[in-house]
Amino acid sequence: MAETSRTPSQLDTVAVATQDPNREQPWADLGLKADEYDRIKEILGRRPTSAELAMYSVMWSEHCSYKSTKVHLKQFGEIPQETPVGKMLAGIGENAGVIDIGQGYAVTFKVESHNHPSFVEPYQGAATGVGGIVRDILAMGARPVAVVDPLRFGPLDAEDTARVLPGIVAGVGGYGNCLGLPNIGGEAVFDATYAGNPLVNAGAIGVLRHEDLHLANASGKGNQVILYGARTGGDGIGGVSVLASETFDEGGPAKRPSVQVGDPFMEKLLIECTLELFAAGLVAGIQDLGGAGLSCATSELASAGDGGMHVELDRVPLRDSSLSPEEILMSESQERMMAVVTPDNVEAFLTICKKWDVEAVVVGEVTDTGRLEIDWHGERVVDVPPASVAHDGPVYNRPFARPDWQDTLQADGAEKLARPTTGAELKDTLLTLVASPNLCDKAWITDQYDRYVRGNTVLSQPEDSGMIRVDDSTNLGVAMSTDANGRYTKLDPYTGAQLSLAESYRNVSTGGATPLAISDCLNFGSPEDPAVMWQFAEACRGLKDACLELGIPVTGGNVSLYNQTGETAILPTPVVAVLGVIEDVTKRTGSAFVAEGAKVLLLGETAEELSGSEWAHVVHNHLGGLPPQVKLAAEKQLADVLTAASRDGLVTSAHDLSDGGLAIALAEATFRNGIGATVSVADVHADAFVALFSESTARVLVTVTDEQVEAFTALAAANGVKVTELGTTGGTDLVVEGQFTAPVAEVKAAWQATLPAAMA
Repeated sequence: MAETSRTPSQLDTVAVATQDPNREQPWADLGLKADEYDRIKEILGRRPTSAELAMYSVMWSEHCSYKSTKVHLKQFGEIPQETPVGKMLAGIGENAGVIDIGQGYAVTFKVESHNHPSFVEPYQGAATGVGGIVRDILAMGARPVAVVDPLRFGPLDAEDTARVLPGIVAGVGGYGNCLGLPNIGGEAVFDATYAGNPLVNAGAIGVLRHEDLHLANASGKGNQVILYGARTGGDGIGGVSVLASETFDEGGPAKRPSVQVGDPFMEKLLIECTLELFAAGLVAGIQDLGGAGLSCATSELASAGDGGMHVELDRVPLRDSSLSPEEILMSESQERMMAVVTPDNVEAFLTICKKWDVEAVVVGEVTDTGRLEIDWHGERVVDVPPASVAHDGPVYNRPFARPDWQDTLQADGAEKLARPTTGAELKDTLLTLVASPNLCDKAWITDQYDRYVRGNTVLSQPEDSGMIRVDDSTNLGVAMSTDANGRYTKLDPYTGAQLSLAESYRNVSTGGATPLAISDCLNFGSPEDPAVMWQFAEACRGLKDACLELGIPVTGGNVSLYNQTGETAILPTPVVAVLGVIEDVTKRTGSAFVAEGAKVLLLGETAEELSGSEWAHVVHNHLGGLPPQVKLAAEKQLADVLTAASRDGLVTSAHDLSDGGLAIALAEATFRNGIGATVSVADVHADAFVALFSESTARVLVTVTDEQVEAFTALAAANGVKVTELGTTGGTDLVVEGQFTAPVAEVKAAWQATLPAAMA
């Protein structure tokens, strides 16, 4: 091991901290508040050493500690921890949630943010976001099988979007493709509030047998602590833990710590090595190294175990020999894991690591002292209660209040805006919307991702949800969708969060899967703004109430705050991932029309709900009014119909209605196979414009063969779902009787042109 240029006598050791209590320390520069620094001194009975201060600063950061949001997140614990088909095997507080899907299998899934690093360094920020979430999945004992990427950007024509979008997409694709993981879902949404604050939320799914579940804890006195994977470098010192805990100034982030640099090929070796270690039964506890690096891994493992650990920090393999103990503890270098191993298994553990060319070093051991003790060249630089670092950080009851402008915003409904009244105007509106940034073809993005690697992808973009085969012999599979609507959430945070959940829930069921559980990634502005905290509190309350009504648990999630530039916060964006199970993926349902002569049916009821819609946004640049009504009971009934219809082969396609309403759903259903349709919307709503562009919820477009119409309508009636017959598939035009005829090729050309032109 190369040694740092700093000699032990120059170290700020525990002994020095005791003898020199009044030394000035840069606690404010590290993001700590005065009262937080005082609390650290109270916990330790002295001032912290420099290394301890580094650990507390990153672990008590907003990103790692959730100190402003714990009081609201705890209500998710009120939701029963049972899914519609089984039990939850691991939940909130673990690296990722794990749920039973039957046949002895379990699935782990999670979504996390890497927003601020992706603004500073788009490629590496996004790439390491993928790498980090994959290691979270791996740490649960699962093989990662797929990734998803909900993304948000500023206006498509903005200069900074041209900088960040290509880099972020390349980072997501480059890392995921190199790992050999299919990217099966996500979103790309554009709004002015995300300029300067793009959202990069990365999700992953993993599969494991029940008996393979692993948890993050360090138990068993004398068990060895092994650090393995990439060497520790200066990249990412204070990275996401600092970047994600401060508002960006108008000119960019006030602090620019180096963003982590990813190596997907090392991560691939790390994945295969770790899975072999699991299979050999050599791992007693495990933790990935992500945000806060070694500070997080050591303190969380010790806190969740017997409470004691001793680490020799100078054993940590370094890429940069000049790193100080503080920097080593704060570094967020990627592709690293920490395992707890019984002494008799250490040699076998190291042998497997050597086989995979993964560097592994014993850096410490589990103790019964109840302390996390870290030495550097024989000198004690950290001596802390591990729970005080990892789990017992500050908890703030931030003031929150409904903003004064909320009433004015909600009173300004889009229903009063000028709307098209003729067939020609309706056709022009359709062409305008399909070409808009949020509704246009995202193939420019998704074609950079490998969606079918590993051969088990069953559904992927542009389907409503992604679907993966879990078992080749039984065709057991899982589906996942991620959704959020920031405009709805701005209009009403409680309702908007529920609508995000409802859309994800609906998207999973359209493919034929039964929704089981959710993970969330809650992206908001500064918690120091009472209006933002009110939005957050209302969104959490909305998600809890919706989960209780739908009967599905929250398995875990992520919070990303300080997403704002100066005084401008992003639209509140609660991304909700819903995971579902399907017993036989060969009975899945796609979203596109597949044959001529099928009946086109609309499920659900349509009302005049235009506020927060894509039509209001694109045509009028308007945001105001109340979002569509939430119909959770109807969503549940609809899901029951869709999953049963898929299982029994009663439908040939199913596509949810969401952004852009019925008109966009009809158009998208025609694109894949070029099959048109002739429909009437007279029975949908008296106003053809409302029928076509309302964004009422709990609605799905399905096609059914003549032979199955009677059985399907009986199924819908038995579940209380309204069915409206619209027309028949066929031809090469989309015909809305009495209104307009639009050649599918013309509409598709408008849909496909936008992103390539903008990125050219």
